[in-house]
Amino acid sequence: MSNSGNEYYTEEYSGCYNDKHVHEFTGSTKLAENGEDRHNHRTAGITGEAKYLENGRHYHLIKTKTDSAPDGHHHPIMIRTGLDIKIRGTDKHVHAIKGATKVVDQHCHNFEFATLTEKSLE
Repeated sequence: MSNSGNEYYTEEYSGCYNDKHVHEFTGSTKLAENGEDRHNHRTAGITGEAKYLENGRHYHLIKTKTDSAPDGHHHPIMIRTGLDIKIRGTDKHVHAIKGATKVVDQHCHNFEFATLTEKSLE
């Protein structure tokens, strides 16, 4: 399954699935560039609300940016999560997130992480 950029599902369901939950996420990018410029970034945030498909499965959209590198640049991230992954023996689930940042300063970063099981208490 491709999970890069704006390749969002088109078969979104507007029926009776109305659970509008969100997830926290946190992760680090892979290293990019060489020599003294070699670096990575971190990101954290909250997904958009659940987007349901006809089969009851769902995903979330993420629109965020990384932290700043020592030279002050950051990278936008616009992606959808993978579908829900049930955690055996619980009523909880997570989502895998895999892709690449937008190109900034002539490079991008690959990343791979997962959402947390739920949004923390407000």
